[in-house]
Amino acid sequence: MDPSQAAEIEAALPALLDRFYARVRADAALGPVFNDAVEDWDRHLATLADFWSSVMLTTGRYKGDPMQAHMRHGHRIPSEMFGRWLALWNQTTAEMMSPEVAAAMQAKAARIAQSLDLAIHFRLPKAEPSRPAASQRRPNRSNPDLDRTRQGVRQWRLR
Repeated sequence: MDPSQAAEIEAALPALLDRFYARVRADAALGPVFNDAVEDWDRHLATLADFWSSVMLTTGRYKGDPMQAHMRHGHRIPSEMFGRWLALWNQTTAEMMSPEVAAAMQAKAARIAQSLDLAIHFRLPKAEPSRPAASQRRPNRSNPDLDRTRQGVRQWRLR
């Protein structure tokens, strides 16, 4: 990202996030979840500005754990909700950012949404303990070499 794009992002983040989350809060599907989860919107928007600055510009300003925050509310976030969130994000970034920056922010948001969705909803099935079929099991036979080694170890221990 070139310096002018970085400056564009930093300058636009507060207004971008205000507009985007105003849409999220008013959305019939997203609004109830976000409005219940966020107690202080001013503080949350400042945190999100730090998050997007860190994500897009690697500033390191964000120190939180977005995965943990979303996992707390995972029971209320169906996979389809990520698509709606992305549609609003794409609309808002397209309106407010240059095409190159909007595309970069949209691509990053899509990867983040996919990661969150997988973390919340994807579970591997529990594995069954594997046992070889009876026909593949080896009979318990004595191994003469192993028996001599065991006998030698026993005798050595007795000394």
